[in-house]
Amino acid sequence: MMLVAQNVVVRQLTEHTELVATQRLYESIWRSNGNTPPVTAELLRAMTKAGSYVAGAFDGEDLIGACIGFCSPPNEGALHSHIAGVAADARGRNVGYVLKLHQRTWALERGLREVTWTFDPLVRRNAYFNLGKLGADAIEYLPDFYGLMHDDINAGGESDRLLVSWRVEAPGVVAACAGQPRVVSATGAVALGISEGGLPVRGTSTGTTVLVAVPPDIEALRVTNPAAATEWRHAVREVLGGLLASGARVTGFDRSGWYVVERNNS
Repeated sequence: MMLVAQNVVVRQLTEHTELVATQRLYESIWRSNGNTPPVTAELLRAMTKAGSYVAGAFDGEDLIGACIGFCSPPNEGALHSHIAGVAADARGRNVGYVLKLHQRTWALERGLREVTWTFDPLVRRNAYFNLGKLGADAIEYLPDFYGLMHDDINAGGESDRLLVSWRVEAPGVVAACAGQPRVVSATGAVALGISEGGLPVRGTSTGTTVLVAVPPDIEALRVTNPAAATEWRHAVREVLGGLLASGARVTGFDRSGWYVVERNNS
């Protein structure tokens, strides 16, 4: 099975050299700085032998993106997509999108109904990609899910994550995979906003629809103002995590930087 877009070919990886290249690609993206890499070639070898999902995106002979996942218990009919990444110089070419389309096709061919994964709720571009461009649903807020992470992207901070569910045959997902992303409007009461100085400002969680902001570039903020980045982490955990814990539902993410959340008023 292959998918081709913008001179990019996506296929499953089997050769040891490809698995080593995947480890090195992830190390270059997350910049582990001598710490444990996100994955190792040895682990990937075991995953391929077990029939897990291990795929790469190639531009000619160059590996420019990769995505790996493993299946849940059989009765759940789900694949958990553990990690995906695209080389910095390949961003803007829809490489991540094509990788996910390949993953969806792989899941459908094996009778799987759902793909799940986690992402950092503070990373604005990932929130839009997952909830808008792919049409996935945020289903659970996971505080400090992986513990402290010491790569350059996470900068040793707490690793809160949003768990998403991608129902591969749902109408919204089918539309998103056909190039029709989920669009939401950032209208409603502001539960968490942004001050003029770029810090989180708590608002009101009353009303049917509420909005939760995230900073424009949390990765840069972790470098320039770690205290502010930590303040955002705790504010989003309290507000967005609290809303989800109370039964609210994230209906999407507006590209201007807002989670749109429908509260359960019953």
